[in-house]
Amino acid sequence: MKITISGASGLIGRRLLKTLAADGHTLQVLSRHAGTNMPGGVRVAAWDPARGEPPMEALQDADAVIHLAGEPVAQRWSSDAKRRIRDSRVAGTTNLVRAFSKLPHAPPILISASAIGYYGLRGEELLTESSAPGSGFLAEVCVAWEQAAQDAEKLAVRVVRVRTGIVLDQRGGALAKMLPPFKMGVGGKLGNGRQWMSWIHAEDLVGMLRFALNNQVSGPMNGVSPNPVTNSDFTSALASVLKRPALIPAPALGLKLAFGEMSEMLLGSQRVLPRVAEASGYRFQFTDLDAALADVVK
Repeated sequence: MKITISGASGLIGRRLLKTLAADGHTLQVLSRHAGTNMPGGVRVAAWDPARGEPPMEALQDADAVIHLAGEPVAQRWSSDAKRRIRDSRVAGTTNLVRAFSKLPHAPPILISASAIGYYGLRGEELLTESSAPGSGFLAEVCVAWEQAAQDAEKLAVRVVRVRTGIVLDQRGGALAKMLPPFKMGVGGKLGNGRQWMSWIHAEDLVGMLRFALNNQVSGPMNGVSPNPVTNSDFTSALASVLKRPALIPAPALGLKLAFGEMSEMLLGSQRVLPRVAEASGYRFQFTDLDAALADVVK
């Protein structure tokens, strides 16, 4: 297949690129930096998602587009940061789909990243793809982001919206930020530790994207493992894998002072299940948190 990927220099994009290249696909990357270092044979075209449509030649005759580009969410949410987060996702996806409409034939498949932020903060409630969206900044961004992707369905495109949870990869993402204090023995639970964390091993998220590409899946798909855990249990598992104590909790007030509104990501609870992936036949490599963490930090 000829596949165009945005966000290929990101945490998941890099892994996905290698996997799809190994599968023998012809790959085209859309990047804000046209000189981005990529494997041999991968073409790169410059595109800033928030500023306009991608170049038509990067989409021409594509069999699928995988859209992963987006401003990092794990930062203090100033008004300017919120604008960048929203525009990179909503305006970027809108620009991408608008370009589809100008092609003689739109790509048959669009796999667009989303996030479990779609559900808002829901405490103990079990959340599946059929659950209603929540409220708050991230939920509003995710709803608008997914709607922009869904507009491609008007062009007879099969659209998959992958709602990603906490990705376990020591090279980036949330876990990479947790590892240094835990390795020094000064890690601990966040707040009261009772909030649910919906996690997924990076290899499973790549596997899920690859599965969505090759199977007749459409609509939302939760990119999480089947076994969410509380923050307290996650803390204990990570400390155990690293053979370090985890006795120093981060108080909720301290997190709110340090991170402002973004602290809701750390203290909020999202108990999400991957019902669509399981029902469609995807087989997880990592369903046990201990095994997933051991593999990531080895």
